[in-house]
Amino acid sequence: MYVYDLNNCARENGFKPDETWEFSLATDTEKAVLEKKYFPTISAKVMPEFLSELVNLVKSKLQHATYNIERAGTHNVKESGLQYLIAYNPGRLRH
Repeated sequence: MYVYDLNNCARENGFKPDETWEFSLATDTEKAVLEKKYFPTISAKVMPEFLSELVNLVKSKLQHATYNIERAGTHNVKESGLQYLIAYNPGRLRH
């Protein structure tokens, strides 16, 4: 469903073929900062124990070298407070 939302949002917002999503694992605060800075964003709140699994599923479905997932190798996800997978386009700043 998350990958469907990414593709649908890209179409609705007129992404050009060279525009891509960047991904980040985020806390509540980091998510708010990203949403304030970029538009559009797509986020999914995930229980910490399933966050790594969701990242791997998204990566396997997208299979594009231009897709980056920051902090994907973060250990101790539960202790870090990470609970969101958020996608944004760094070239599309909110005005």
